[in-house]
Amino acid sequence: MKSLSAFDAIKRDLNAVMIHDPATKSKLEAALCSSGFHALVLYRLFHFFHVHRYFITARILSALTRLLTGIEIHPGAVIGSGVFIDHGTGVVIGETAVVGDNVVMYQGVTLGGTGKDKGKRHPTVQDDVMISAGAKVLGPFTVGHGAKIGAGAVVLREVPPNSTVVGVPAHIVRLDGLRVDEQADAQTVELSNRIDELENKISQIQAELNRSNGE
Repeated sequence: MKSLSAFDAIKRDLNAVMIHDPATKSKLEAALCSSGFHALVLYRLFHFFHVHRYFITARILSALTRLLTGIEIHPGAVIGSGVFIDHGTGVVIGETAVVGDNVVMYQGVTLGGTGKDKGKRHPTVQDDVMISAGAKVLGPFTVGHGAKIGAGAVVLREVPPNSTVVGVPAHIVRLDGLRVDEQADAQTVELSNRIDELENKISQIQAELNRSNGE
């Protein structure tokens, strides 16, 4: 996650709307009509108050943001830049959640806790992650760089980088561009080739030993 000024982060958030929302025709339209962008701009204001320990002010502004946009972001959450929240209604981001750069979230996403953890209770979402509509990511684990979470998934454990998870509870269906079954097949072939290679080496060693014993 890059450390940027609030102004630079807002510019990147606005660009993210243009990149990810084909329905938006101009930056002016994005600035005026994107509820996700509005929520992020206001978040950067009330997060500033939270960091400087104006906790009540921050919570009041957070509550007003929820009323205006339908998006609830706790002032304590840490959010990178270039983030895109599409539609946004029902999105909830908890107090100890961390969201990296260039993350895309759709309506109904929850970055929440399970109620069983203390301290760090919410997930860390690394850069370039996509979280589809209605997904629930619950707990203090990491969603790895470039991961994709399917619509309606309930994620209760760590998600590897460059993977795709779906289902309830969520499970991995793709990893590093391959379906899990394809990757298993590739690993089986690799293991089989390695075994053949070792067997050939053993045969060569045995032949050399036999020649030595015959001399």
